Amino acid sequence: MSTCQNHLHRGFVSLVGAGPGDPDLLTVKGFRVIQQAEVVVYDRLVSADILALANDQAEKIYVGKQLDYHCVPQDQINQLLVDKALEGKRVVRLKGGDSFIFGRGGEELETLAEHGIDFEVVPGITAAAGATAYAGIPLTHRDHAQAVQFITGHVQKDGKEMDWQAVAQSNATLVFYMGLKQSGYIADKLLTHGLSAEMPCAIIENGTRPEQRVFRCGLSELPNVAKQAKSPALIVVGSVTALHEKLDWFHGDA
Repeated sequence: MSTCQNHLHRGFVSLVGAGPGDPDLLTVKGFRVIQQAEVVVYDRLVSADILALANDQAEKIYVGKQLDYHCVPQDQINQLLVDKALEGKRVVRLKGGDSFIFGRGGEELETLAEHGIDFEVVPGITAAAGATAYAGIPLTHRDHAQAVQFITGHVQKDGKEMDWQAVAQSNATLVFYMGLKQSGYIADKLLTHGLSAEMPCAIIENGTRPEQRVFRCGLSELPNVAKQAKSPALIVVGSVTALHEKLDWFHGDA
């Protein structure tokens, strides 16, 4: 009996992608789940407008990370989700962009699965798709690129080096998440493995938000231009970035 009752009172976790910044890009399901939550565990890039959708009585817990500073270590975030679910709460784990694209959502769900906690995933618009759309930069285009690669700018967990030759020779649009601090390293690797110094690049700062800014440059200039930008920002490498001048439609605060 006690085991059955424990199962009935076990909580539920919804892993929700909040999108890249503009609150209007939140999905309808994401909106509904946030409103129903009893606990909202949220990251730094979740906008105040989206957080305000939660019930006034919901417990809101900030666990945001930023470069070189983690408010709450990842293993403690994982345990927090477990603890709140075991209290019988409906928990929303709210992340910027999409939780399964460089969001460590998979790691968090693995922990929940190990504890027998039920969960669901509500996808969000990832930053690469949202920010480039608002910057007028198609990720693919028949005249420019037939493929796209999403790449983390952070050092890989196991310390292994990425296959830069394959990346540089892929003829794909390259989108680097969290790469601002590593822009010099990224540019050097791509140049060393054959990309032209004139290859068009863009840095999109605060993509889809009113304060969005777009910086354009050639690959060899990327490290210097990156010094003008602030996080959160995406680096896009590829000839599609040249279309920004023609297709730029979003003017933010302008």
